[in-house]
Amino acid sequence: METTSRVDTDGAPGTVTAEGVPAARRTVDGYLEAPFPWYGLDEAFTGPRWLMQVGTAADGTVQHGSVGHGHEPSVKTDGAAAEKERFAVVTTVAASPVRRSGDGTGVLDATTVSSAAWLAGSGLLAYTWPPLMDHSLRDDWLDQQTETAFTLADDLGSAPWSTLSLPVDGVPVEFHYRESEFGWVLAGSAHTGVHIGAYGRGMSAYGLGFSVVKDIETYA
Repeated sequence: METTSRVDTDGAPGTVTAEGVPAARRTVDGYLEAPFPWYGLDEAFTGPRWLMQVGTAADGTVQHGSVGHGHEPSVKTDGAAAEKERFAVVTTVAASPVRRSGDGTGVLDATTVSSAAWLAGSGLLAYTWPPLMDHSLRDDWLDQQTETAFTLADDLGSAPWSTLSLPVDGVPVEFHYRESEFGWVLAGSAHTGVHIGAYGRGMSAYGLGFSVVKDIETYA
């Protein structure tokens, strides 16, 4: 699968283990450095909005990032408490072909809708923790589930993915959509050179709409 290089929250090469975790949240500065527009829920959503984090390539170029809407989710062992959370996170991924990194040290993978689907899927997992799981086993569980999300994102045309049409800047766009016991994930492409991934829990994906964020500082 062509996808974004996996980067950690510091922007160095590594594995995205918790895309969008509030504890690793960045300031608005990283968002302002992006050469592409950010997407969030459209004006129909009137609840809280907040910044999460950006992901960068080895040369520091911003590649993707997330913004949140609704309750700020947290990892909880109490399944009942997690069910009360209502949130939707929108991830924007710059669309680009395979290319050399800006510093000439390597090659950056192409970004596709599958890139957005995997980032969204791994982001949802960051807030999931089976209630009865031993703390010492969580890392192994998360690694396994994240790899599963990566595999699923490689084949968006097959089950458990279905299609869902949602407005992006007022224009209907077809998204790949799936549900799980942890929440929902979707991914599609905007008309502005970016891919959009989203995940959430407690908020129905069917009524969502996306639009360009006119002023990212309103999320800070």
